[in-house]
Amino acid sequence: MPAGASLLSPSQLGGDTFFHERRLRQQGLLRIAGVDEAGRGPLAGPVTAACVILPPDSDFSRWKDSKKLAPARRERLYAELRASEAFIGVGIASVEEIDLLNILQASLLAMRRAVETCANCIEQLPDFLLVDGLFKVPIGLRQLTLVKGESKSASIAAASIVAKVVRDHLMAEYHVQYPQYNLLQHKGYPTQAHRAAIAEHGPSPIHRQSFRGVREFCR
Repeated sequence: MPAGASLLSPSQLGGDTFFHERRLRQQGLLRIAGVDEAGRGPLAGPVTAACVILPPDSDFSRWKDSKKLAPARRERLYAELRASEAFIGVGIASVEEIDLLNILQASLLAMRRAVETCANCIEQLPDFLLVDGLFKVPIGLRQLTLVKGESKSASIAAASIVAKVVRDHLMAEYHVQYPQYNLLQHKGYPTQAHRAAIAEHGPSPIHRQSFRGVREFCR
């Protein structure tokens, strides 16, 4: 990987979201995994992460940053990924772990678990990780961090879709348990309505007690 590759912007890549994967494959690295997380900002629920190794014949232009996709489109792409020959690992860090470790360390823990789960699927470790953000996954593998990686790497974009959809599904389950917070609408993010519900009902067991907006109401 050439020096400074992690600093290339989407415009410099010319929309080529397989640039990094292709360069790595030219070096003989075949099991290239994208890693991303979802749920760092919410006041409630876990943080999820995904590790995805796309099949060589994948249409890499299909995979976009999950935040730029409508929910129905995300769900369709998630289903396509699950039905494809992609290798997928999911990792979760609980609310308790978030409060104990802090959200950054919990996110990295979820990412590590996702990589380990993916490795179990292929019965060997990935050759290389492409990781969204500034921080490397705490695991002994070669890796490259990419700020706004979902727009620079199809593998990271695919991982962002998986992480987001898995978390949305979890929050839908929590909505059934705690309907007073209307989690289905905001997925735990700090909307005005969510903050008002916390103030009215107090935090639930899935609220992050270390977060501002929740800890003020903890007894």
